[in-house]
Order: sequence, then C-alpha cells, then structure tokens
Amino acid sequence: MLTFAAAVFFLMATPGPGVLSTAGVGAAFGARAGARYVTGLFIGTNLVCLAIVSGLTAAILADDRLRTILFIASVAYLSYLACRIAFAGTKIAFIERASPPGIIGGIMLQAINPKAYAVNTTLFTGFGFWPQNLVFEIALKFLIVNAIWIPIHFSWLWLGIALRKMDLPAKSQRAINVAMALSMMAVVVLATLSQV
Repeated sequence: MLTFAAAVFFLMATPGPGVLSTAGVGAAFGARAGARYVTGLFIGTNLVCLAIVSGLTAAILADDRLRTILFIASVAYLSYLACRIAFAGTKIAFIERASPPGIIGGIMLQAINPKAYAVNTTLFTGFGFWPQNLVFEIALKFLIVNAIWIPIHFSWLWLGIALRKMDLPAKSQRAINVAMALSMMAVVVLATLSQV
C-alpha cells in the first residue's frame, strides 16, 4: 500500500495538463476561480477513474477508429493549450482567457487528458495490495488517490497565485510560460509515442 501511495504522489506531482492549467487559472483569476476549476478537475479525475475501473474505457478504446479520433482530439486540444501558454506574452497566466474555465472546464479537460487516463490506468490496474477483496482494494485506492490528489492540485493553485503576486520581470514571466508550455508538450509527445 505504501508503494501504491508513493506511485500516486510521483505520478500526480509531475506537471501535466491538470496541474499546469490549475496554476494558470490561479495566476490569472485567483483563489476562488481556481478552487472552482480544481473542483471540476476533481470530478473529472474521479469520472476517469470510474471509467477505467468499470471497463468503459477499455470498451471504448477497443474500437480502433474511435480510439484514433479521441487521440487526435486530445493531442490537438493539448497542443492548442500549450501554444496559448507559450504565446501568452509577458504575463504569467499560462492560459489567457476572458473568464475562468470553472467546474465544467475542469471536467472537460480531464475527459480528454491523456495523462489522467495513463496515470489512473496504471494505478488502478497495477499495484495490487489486497487480492482477497478487490472491491475493498479499489475503494481504498480511490481514497488514497484523492487524499494525495487534492493537496497536490491545491499546491499548484497556490503556486500560480504566488507567482502572480511576485510581479516578476517580463522576461522571467515569459520564460515561465515557455517552460510550462514545453512541459505540456512533453505530455503530448509521450502520449503520441505510447500510441506508436
């Protein structure tokens, strides 16, 4: 169980679309809007977990055509977000928008986030620690995943808010935006390589 908890921490703490966009929403819109967005990500993550545990994801991805369409849509959207972040200019906002994405935006991001599927598939189909009661093991995994997921995402939200308050020079803000965009593109590249 400790190995599982360590895997959850390291797999979720690494930058991906969810945490990067959380920092961006915090930087652009503050704590209240960020908390609403994190709530959406939380709901979306748990829906992804339920889809994996129930076998729905496997059933959908069994159709090569549907898998290809979903994969292309995910890569296109995440690439678009990475470009928006990279070209946000000299203002740390990661995602330049007129209004915060909200709960629905968080749910929708997780629905197409390849990292959410890859991480949760790894966590829920591997790391068995209670073979005599699979239902209890899955319930315990949900508790552990959420107990680690919540503070990690609120830490990234705090980071975004803190970066905004620092009032960094324009060059530093641009460098942070580019680094975040490159991190998101790394997720896109890894997702693409996993399909080859």
